[in-house]
Amino acid sequence: MAKITWKMQDGTVISAEVKDGLNLMEAATANNVSHIMGECGGCLSCATCHVFVAHEWLAKTGEVDDIEDAMLEMTEVEREENSRLSCQIIASPELDGLLLHVPEPE
Repeated sequence: MAKITWKMQDGTVISAEVKDGLNLMEAATANNVSHIMGECGGCLSCATCHVFVAHEWLAKTGEVDDIEDAMLEMTEVEREENSRLSCQIIASPELDGLLLHVPEPE
């Protein structure tokens, strides 16, 4: 299990223990994290689970593949170099302590 923390723009923090193998969009929706919708259920077709990975965690969350890269161009909040779709980040012990910043649409 990994403890994952989502931080909202207003400073609100939600932390949860996430079972290994669960994607972080599913974990966010299960823990009522605002602005993480996951409308496509993790099928890489909606970009409603956009997060900013804390820079110190980028290497541990894996590479962005071509499909995720294309979907990140469709996010409501402008993409940054640390943008990821949380449905593509899978919980593992290596991610214990991971911090994700949740963007808010304007």
